Amino acid sequence: MVVAAALGAVVTALCYGIGAVLQATAMRDGAPGDSLDARVVVRMFSRLPYLIGLALDGLGFLASLLALRHLPLFLVQAAVAASVGVTALLADRFLGVALGRAQWGALVALAVGVVLLAISAEPGGATSLSRPGQWAVLVGLGPLAALGVWGARPGRGGAPLLGFVSGAAFGGVGIAARALPVTGSWWHLLAEPLMYAVLAYGALGTVLFAAALERGSVTVVVAVVFAVETVVPAGVGLAVLGDTARAGLAGVAVLGFVTTVGSALLLAGFAQPAESRKAAAEAASR
Repeated sequence: MVVAAALGAVVTALCYGIGAVLQATAMRDGAPGDSLDARVVVRMFSRLPYLIGLALDGLGFLASLLALRHLPLFLVQAAVAASVGVTALLADRFLGVALGRAQWGALVALAVGVVLLAISAEPGGATSLSRPGQWAVLVGLGPLAALGVWGARPGRGGAPLLGFVSGAAFGGVGIAARALPVTGSWWHLLAEPLMYAVLAYGALGTVLFAAALERGSVTVVVAVVFAVETVVPAGVGLAVLGDTARAGLAGVAVLGFVTTVGSALLLAGFAQPAESRKAAAEAASR
């Protein structure tokens, strides 16, 4: 199962990387919105590239659930961040965004970081959360959603804040999925608060990510989302869920994590379509 979980992490990175390009392109087809409302959702689901990207996100999400059953959060969430490398390669191949030496170096470093994490991570299930702890994870959705709605108002936080809340929501998905107790038949999951936390955090993150892409720079949004959804769950996994590195390899795990996240942030600019980058440059020169 560990091998299957590792393959799940790879599939997650591929699906999220391709989906990010499709969603960013789709959300840039229309004029940016000033507020988060039902029109954003309508625009999301009326564009075929976004729907395809969303389907890939769904596949990547299922693959991440498999990975999270047997691998630590710091490894799986780093694999999610590594999806920006896939996005960068696609941008170089199909969107007319040429990668320079620094970006190719970041891609190599990204691959090295993921390999170091794969070597150093200790496979195994998560430490069980108490029932109050599970409910606390679910209840935490409320303040996060309120912050997202507040930040979506004109003149408030804009794209960076929406990206932050979206990243936190996606991080909540990882935390809830890692801690979700899977015992007996599947219908037993209907009685688990963490099952609803996975669904609710995922829905919140998806809507706010789309709104952030529509309102601001894809470079900034992707960087913020990846940073938050990688670092926060990794810390929770280590502090609460019993995630750990193999004996004697803690330093390798730290090096791999820092290398992966740092490289992903350097490559975040290549999640932005060439047309959007050109428009942003023209606007800045005025």
